[in-house]
Amino acid sequence: MHTLKRVVIAACFAATGMLSWPQAFAQAWPHRQPIKLVAVFPPGGSVDQVARILAVPLAAQLGTTVIVENKGGASGSIGAAAVAAAPPDGYTFAVVFDTFGVNPALIPGMPYDSRKDLDPVVLVGTSPMVLATYAGSEYKTFADVVGAAKAKKNVSYGSIGSGSLGHLAMALLGKNGQMDWQHIPYKGGGPLMADAVAGHVPLSIGSVFLIKPHVDNKRVRPLAVTTSKRSLDLPDVPTMAESGFAGFDAPAWWAILAPARTPPEILRRMNEEINKALRNPEIARKLDAQGIDVVGGTPESARVFIERQMDIWAKVVKDNGIKAD
Repeated sequence: MHTLKRVVIAACFAATGMLSWPQAFAQAWPHRQPIKLVAVFPPGGSVDQVARILAVPLAAQLGTTVIVENKGGASGSIGAAAVAAAPPDGYTFAVVFDTFGVNPALIPGMPYDSRKDLDPVVLVGTSPMVLATYAGSEYKTFADVVGAAKAKKNVSYGSIGSGSLGHLAMALLGKNGQMDWQHIPYKGGGPLMADAVAGHVPLSIGSVFLIKPHVDNKRVRPLAVTTSKRSLDLPDVPTMAESGFAGFDAPAWWAILAPARTPPEILRRMNEEINKALRNPEIARKLDAQGIDVVGGTPESARVFIERQMDIWAKVVKDNGIKAD
């Protein structure tokens, strides 16, 4: 053990009497070193934005330095693996996207167990995916798309990539409705929307953040959203659930995780501080600008949500033989 760690731990025990090592260590938190939020995707995307939006109020609330480190690759699994392997001392957290719930089924041989090696801290928020079509399309409503698919017409849609939430949501919808449509995977949102607005792909599915700017300039027409409730950003767009697919709910989501065995006192405090930040109107406004509806809540409710997502999408991946790009 490093000398500095001995000094810190000794000081903790001296100050707290008979406290156990985890309790004493938790009492010293968060002032031993900077807290690191590992954004598991590259700079510029929604995961990076969530991490940076939350880092500022957390630093102020905790009275310590909070830094954001981007560690992207393999649909977020590289960054998640790094956090799973980090010391469970409350100084390293992962900011993850909905791919965290898909990766166990989609990427064989990951170096960590998503359920056992990372503990949920909080579900930051969710967002609908939006199914849209280009302005001159023959599809005026979601019912038009369903009718064409059931009539065995050639219906195709693009997503940001094979195994993306949009791809899986459409695969699940097709299976539930006994509809056939062709998936066209793109290498990210930019290429997808370039073809979508030009009409080179009849339908596109992506996040509110990706689709809404093109809705606002009337280059695409939104047909339906994938969540059980309408989007606050697109309130006039019906849900798939109210369009004949009762119970359908496929949200994008963002969460914060910690290495397993992080002291519960630290998890509880970090959860409280993140929830406090999420209740800040300015922070909520910034997240809303990313198309994110704030959720918050307990670590336990986050775990229930995330594990349910894993179960849902594992079955979709298996039933449809979906492979990662």
